[in-house]
Amino acid sequence: MPPPAFRKPISTPSIPFANWWKKHYFRTVGNNRLLRSLTQARTLAGRLKGAGKKIVFTNGCFDILHAGHAEILAKAKALGDILIVGVNSDASVRRLKGAGRPVVNLKHRMRLLSALRCVDYAVAFAEPTPMKLIEAIRPDVLVKGADWTAGAIVGREHAKKIARIKLVRGLSTTAIINKIRSGR
Repeated sequence: MPPPAFRKPISTPSIPFANWWKKHYFRTVGNNRLLRSLTQARTLAGRLKGAGKKIVFTNGCFDILHAGHAEILAKAKALGDILIVGVNSDASVRRLKGAGRPVVNLKHRMRLLSALRCVDYAVAFAEPTPMKLIEAIRPDVLVKGADWTAGAIVGREHAKKIARIKLVRGLSTTAIINKIRSGR
């Protein structure tokens, strides 16, 4: 009998892996998932809450989207019905991360995020923090990475609950950029 790694799986997907991946993790990219303003975000949140939906909010730069981002976003989505993601503008990312960032511009970061099935809406913000956005949305759950202390989470007073999600160790956009630059 061959070793376990070489045995045929008990069941194989009926569709090729690339199609399975697309079906389960991505949706057709459309502008209807991209919120264009604070007012639009506020209006949407009010409508969703009126319909009894539990809103989850998180934010970040999402420059060079990677598996760590996908994992946090999927876990955030599991905490409610609707996941709204705040995305730092290009100027905001530059202020936070320095020259040469972002690597991927805002338009493309927003389109990538809105293509993930776990992300219901993406909205950009230009301020140093997402405070105005959080005040407008007033999420049921505010999600950040576990590297944030509860007291340091901006907008915590405007959310019903705070959730801190464990990060994927050793995986970050900065680490990816450094690896590319070093040629390793």
